[in-house]
Amino acid sequence: MSTTAWQLPASHLDRLVDVLRRDADEVIGPRVVDGVIRMRPVECADDLPVDVTDEQAGGRYRVVHGTGASQLRFSYAVGPDSLKAVVQPPRAPVLTMQRSADGAVAVNVQQRHVRRRAVIGVRSCDLVALARLDRTQLDGPYPDTHYAAARAGLFLVAVECTHPAATCFCDSVGTGPAVEGGADLVLTEIDDGSVWYLVRAFTGAGRGVVDELGLDEVSPVMREHIGDPNRPRRSLRPDAAAVVVADLAHRRWDDVADRCLTCGNCTAVCPTCFCTAIDDRVDLDGTAHRDRVWDTCFSGEYSHVGPGPVRSSPMSRYRQWLTHKLGTWHDQFGESGCVGCGRCITWCPVGIDLTVEADALAEPSGGAG
Repeated sequence: MSTTAWQLPASHLDRLVDVLRRDADEVIGPRVVDGVIRMRPVECADDLPVDVTDEQAGGRYRVVHGTGASQLRFSYAVGPDSLKAVVQPPRAPVLTMQRSADGAVAVNVQQRHVRRRAVIGVRSCDLVALARLDRTQLDGPYPDTHYAAARAGLFLVAVECTHPAATCFCDSVGTGPAVEGGADLVLTEIDDGSVWYLVRAFTGAGRGVVDELGLDEVSPVMREHIGDPNRPRRSLRPDAAAVVVADLAHRRWDDVADRCLTCGNCTAVCPTCFCTAIDDRVDLDGTAHRDRVWDTCFSGEYSHVGPGPVRSSPMSRYRQWLTHKLGTWHDQFGESGCVGCGRCITWCPVGIDLTVEADALAEPSGGAG
């Protein structure tokens, strides 16, 4: 990575989007949709939120619109969407089958075309999550070719997270808030009377965009006046990996099961949960479709083997998720499955907080609950 940085005036943000749109099949960025900041296709900088923040807590999310005085476009934390939905969509076609008049069956397998996508507004936790997804989907003897095609077409514009949510804990797990790599370009949004962006290039492709925009370099003196990103106040205990697997009969597992709805929201918004299932359906004209869809270990059918599910109780399903996410992921992939984005806390309908659960599991079983 070059140590050089450049200055992008806020008025030129539209030029960046134009360059990305010209070189990509689709540009994805944050937009306010039905009161939630979602990652959706954008056509110009005006599609991005302006003077918007968010309030997040356990089971609570709210977008807050300002007075219109601020021109900040990235003054909020992560919404429910991550890069997972880009590289592994919630529903993706695998194949179709059609029977002709003579009875022959034609099978059409979905082609693995590289589609070029640029994503703007990515945060550090999601860059780390993407790297961990890469390890699960691309390493090993059987890489996912559909994932590989989607991954190969990505151009990532990250934004330093300056307004962490109350549910974020990236700092305690070493995944943010500062961007350390994994993106082509990194923007730091600065308001020192007027809004502008400090731009860093992490790849040759990123440097090519900088050159095309004709940006001016930022002087070292100017960079010295830029403060560090705000750090989240919430934290996950450093020994969480050992704590969650230490006592599988801990009474806290039953306590959390009394609250858990097994809805799967946490796995849906988690940027590293990668479980999928196959969905088959047949149209009225006889055409059969096979799609790959997101699945969740909170579903009773997910562990259905032989006569029934292996994990039939809510307690066993939540325990499976938490022990894998924080604990046995280390055994499989050499690192944690959690990047501290806090989405599972925000989007849990009953506000279950895995940092609180880890603390409770560290207490003797007789004193928990």
